[in-house]
Amino acid sequence: MPNSKERTQASGPPPGFHRGPGRHMPTGPVVKAKNTKETLKRIWHYLSKQKSGLIAVTIFTAISAVLMLTGPYLIGISIDKYIIPRNYNGLLLLCLTLLFVYVGSSVFSWLQMHVMAGVSQNTVREMRRDLFDKLQKLPIPYFDKTAHGELMSRTTNDMDTVSNTLNQSMAQFINSVLTLVGVVIFMLVMDVWLTIISMIIIPLVIFITKNIAKFTRKFFSNQQKELGSLNGFIEETVSGQKVIKVYRREAKALEEFREKNVALRDVAKKAQIFAGVMGPSMNFVNNLSFALIAGIGGWLALNEIVTIGIVVAFLNYSRQFSRPINELANQFNLLQSAIAGAERIFEVMDEVEEDEKDEKLPSLPAIQHSIEFENVSFSYSKEDEEVLRSISFFAEKGQNVALVGPTGAGKTTIVNLLTRFYDIDNGSIKVDGTDIKVWDRNSLRKRIGIVLQDAFLFSGSVMDNIRYGRLDATDEDVVNAAIMANADNFIRKLPEGYQSKLSADGGNLSQGQRQLITIARAILADPDILILDEATSSIDTRTERQIQEAMKTLMKGRTSFVIAHRLSTIREADMILVIKDGEIFERGNHDQLMEQKGFYYELQMNAGAALKAV
Repeated sequence: MPNSKERTQASGPPPGFHRGPGRHMPTGPVVKAKNTKETLKRIWHYLSKQKSGLIAVTIFTAISAVLMLTGPYLIGISIDKYIIPRNYNGLLLLCLTLLFVYVGSSVFSWLQMHVMAGVSQNTVREMRRDLFDKLQKLPIPYFDKTAHGELMSRTTNDMDTVSNTLNQSMAQFINSVLTLVGVVIFMLVMDVWLTIISMIIIPLVIFITKNIAKFTRKFFSNQQKELGSLNGFIEETVSGQKVIKVYRREAKALEEFREKNVALRDVAKKAQIFAGVMGPSMNFVNNLSFALIAGIGGWLALNEIVTIGIVVAFLNYSRQFSRPINELANQFNLLQSAIAGAERIFEVMDEVEEDEKDEKLPSLPAIQHSIEFENVSFSYSKEDEEVLRSISFFAEKGQNVALVGPTGAGKTTIVNLLTRFYDIDNGSIKVDGTDIKVWDRNSLRKRIGIVLQDAFLFSGSVMDNIRYGRLDATDEDVVNAAIMANADNFIRKLPEGYQSKLSADGGNLSQGQRQLITIARAILADPDILILDEATSSIDTRTERQIQEAMKTLMKGRTSFVIAHRLSTIREADMILVIKDGEIFERGNHDQLMEQKGFYYELQMNAGAALKAV
């Protein structure tokens, strides 16, 4: 990942982004939602993998719906054949039948919900797996320009929205559709004219739903975007608390949070208002339908065109008819929110991965001879100025190459190009005389070990964090690596030694201890190329001496690139490249550069004066 200071001074941040106390936050225009039909197709692609579950849900729902719809029909029969004629024996038998029907409907409804829970969770598991898999394949530049909190929002909030909708809405949707079809069939069998009267409300329902949907779709999509922005800001400020406090920007952070919180409140309020309109509107339509059937059905019963039982059954069916319409309308609102969330998830899945052709390229063998940069030029984007211009140097196997220069000169960019976190614009980078683009990218990185200024550790044991360098390493291998890194002594003093649990990012260790563990990790990986990017800049002098002793052993037989502000750490380098304004300004070993009395000489003199002042 590029050094943030280099990006600022040498090339500037990507267009459309500004820097907060932590990572980049997007400030560009709101991205329009993708095609709803296409998003639904992609969701169905995941759902279709659960065919047996969906079939079971459909069967159980159908049985439950048929049993539920049989109830009003039996009630109508009970009025006409048993209640009015006062046939109590037949009425008792019919009541027992009704009890069986409604209990059976409830049982199959529960079975449907049970199976649907498994279907929805399996579906979301597949989506979540693919999303996380995609994140592992995205290039470093994507993470540079995307707020980490925004990505977290898509993997958690948006995924939860899709999960909840599938779990709650899918079964209800199937039930509503089957109930509507069943109600129409039962009503047509009983009386065609009353059925036609019941159908009058359908155009009104379509009109209301269509017009409300124009707004709910828009506001639910914006709600998800604002939620992602707010989560990104919170993640950024939590990560950057030290910076915020040292510059006393608490009030500024609170003001930005207030603005984002208000923006989320406003768009969420609009979404909920328009979503809330759907329910009352449908209730009005339902009551209108009920009144029409009651009035016209009563007139038909008085004129003995239909029986009282049929009118009562139709009144029940009118409620049964309106209920799935209401549910479909309400599920439509939830569906809008789910589609908005799914679109954001699929946007990440559609990002361009690191070159997939690499998978078909041969693996890079062990590095035998040299690493060469030949007229390498690079810029972070087409709009930026070049960060590096015509960089050329040759490093033999086993050489220690030091990169020095002012912040933003391009030192970290050079090693980022060697690891192919970014690809060069012009020139070539060769290993043993062959361009690195010829080899599989992962096999290249397997040959490289990196120790960064910010020592990153994972939650887990010390043993696991060191073993991250080589997963098949034995416990003995891990201990030997720690000994080489001069980390064994302090590790054994921890409460549980190598099995001591580390908090997030190793917060329960000192900066020096964290750095020693990351160096042990690099030693265990046994790389051909070693990159130390400001590895000792945050460490006290005593710990630095420990690291340097370990590095002397580690660097034997390996090509090493050392980036350091402390010039004392690079005096013994075989070759020192002085980088200034994206070019190699001077080169040579320490003695040669001091004799030239150029830029490197001035850096050394300034560093010496600073030490005397201290």
